[in-house]
Amino acid sequence: MVSKSLLSRQPPPSSPKFDLASFPVTETISMLTCLLKKITAANDSIQQKQSNYTCFHARSLPSIDIDAYLLRILKYCPCANECFLSLLVYFDRMSQNKLDPLRIDSYNIHRLVIAGIMVSSKFFSDIFYTNTRYAKVGGLPVKELNVLELEFLRINNYNIFIPLEELQQYGDQLLMHAIREKEAQLKHEQRLMLEKYHQQQQSCITDYPFMYHIG
Repeated sequence: MVSKSLLSRQPPPSSPKFDLASFPVTETISMLTCLLKKITAANDSIQQKQSNYTCFHARSLPSIDIDAYLLRILKYCPCANECFLSLLVYFDRMSQNKLDPLRIDSYNIHRLVIAGIMVSSKFFSDIFYTNTRYAKVGGLPVKELNVLELEFLRINNYNIFIPLEELQQYGDQLLMHAIREKEAQLKHEQRLMLEKYHQQQQSCITDYPFMYHIG
């Protein structure tokens, strides 16, 4: 992983709180996607140098974007914010496994997500779907997904329990990360606009020299 935790910064006490019950799940997915893309991009270059392939790795890059993949899961196997936030907790635990530390990259993120959602939904949801349905939605043979589920549990030391306080903390951190990313993007756009303005001003000075002379 990039660090010991996917979300290493502790939100300040005055920061906004993530409402587990009412926060729009689609927005949670959007924030989650932003973070996961950032992590996979950073780890892809490392993975090229350190080959550590697992059953979660695809032979080629999946054709579906991780954002569309998560939204597809939400559409056909609906679940609450807890299920999506739990992915961050599980991924952190898996990355800190002393025997089999896991590094998320573009080749394994989809299989990790579908296996993680399937596991978390069985823990957090009163109603969950069969492995066959998850396999169909995730685009995998059910036998392969069964193997992924067992491996997911093994690397998590068969501990899928997440205290509500920990889940809330991850939600708050994810929300703060999204706010920081938006602020950084806004500053970047403002800087580009300012540079463009200066270029235009310089162009005006160059293109329109003094045409008249006082004699």
